[in-house]
Amino acid sequence: MVDIFSSFDDHNMVFMSFVMILWLGTLWILMLFMMKYWVGHSRWTILMNSPKQIIFSQVFRSFGKNLGGFVNVIVGLFMFLLVTNLLGLFPYVFSSTSHLAVTFSLAFPFWFSLLLSGFVNNMYAFAAGLLPSGAPVVLNPFLVLVESLSICMRPITLSIRLTANMGAGHVILGLLGTYLSSGIFSYPLLVTLLLVFVQVVYFVFEFGVSLIQGYVFSLLLTLYADEHTH
Repeated sequence: MVDIFSSFDDHNMVFMSFVMILWLGTLWILMLFMMKYWVGHSRWTILMNSPKQIIFSQVFRSFGKNLGGFVNVIVGLFMFLLVTNLLGLFPYVFSSTSHLAVTFSLAFPFWFSLLLSGFVNNMYAFAAGLLPSGAPVVLNPFLVLVESLSICMRPITLSIRLTANMGAGHVILGLLGTYLSSGIFSYPLLVTLLLVFVQVVYFVFEFGVSLIQGYVFSLLLTLYADEHTH
C-alpha cells in the first residue's frame, strides 16, 4: 500500500508501472509534424492536427510570427504538454508536469530566450520598455525596479501555475480513489455509487484542466513574445 503522493515519485516502480507509455506518447508530436507528407487527409489526420492549428492561430495573432521558428517551437511545446498532462491521468503513469523541476526547465529557457533575443535585437528599446511612458520622474527608479521584478517572476509563475494545477488534481483523484476502494467493502451501496459518480465527474474535470493548462502555458509565452523589441 502506498500513499496518495506516490504518483509523484518517479522511482516508485511497481510491476504495473507504465513508464514507457510516457516516452512513447511523445512520438505523437513527431507524427503530427510528419503528417504533411501524406497526400490525403483523413478524419483522424484532421483530428490530430486540430491542436496544432489552434496554437498556429494564436501565434500568428502576436509578434511571435516575426520570430523565425517560434511557431514550430510553441506548437511542439503545446503538444508535449498536452501529451504529458493527459498521460498523467492514466493509472501507474508518472505525472512529470506535476513536478516543479520539469515545468521550470520548460518555462525558464523559453522566457530567457525571448528576453535575450529582445535585448540583443534592440538594447535601447528593451531598456525603454522597463519604464511606462508618462511616469513621474520621481517614481522612475521604483517603476523600473517593479517592472524588472515582474519580468523576472514570469518563469516562476509559469512553472508554479502548471505544477499546482496538475499536482492538486492528482492528489484529489488519489483521495477519491482511496475512499472508493475502501468504500466498496464497507460503505453502503448508495454511498459507493455517489463516490463513483464524483470520481467520474472530477476525472472529466481534470481532463479539461489538463488541456487548458497546456494551452495557458503556451499562450502566455506567446503573449510574452509581444513585448519583444521590433
